[in-house]
Amino acid sequence: EGISCELIDLKTLIPWDKETVEASVNKTGRLLVSHEAPITGGFGAEVSASIVERCFSRLEAPVARICGLDTPFPLVFEPFYVPTKNKILDAIKSTVKY
Repeated sequence: EGISCELIDLKTLIPWDKETVEASVNKTGRLLVSHEAPITGGFGAEVSASIVERCFSRLEAPVARICGLDTPFPLVFEPFYVPTKNKILDAIKSTVKY
């Protein structure tokens, strides 16, 4: 589909590599954060807030977060609650089209 992206795998949460993420956002104008923890209070919220503070004028689309849902779930339903490659791909397409 002609979409390319930069994938940044944060190896540590404290400290996390703000400079690398910031450089990517300044280059691409977009940020999508994904993790399996619930969306509310998850580390993705910290990444999103920090990047908006540092790169607001460079963002060309709202920051997207693809995270787990804010509810406990049985293990058998895990595929419906945590991010999947299809959910992430859909979010990438939506962010690019914004």
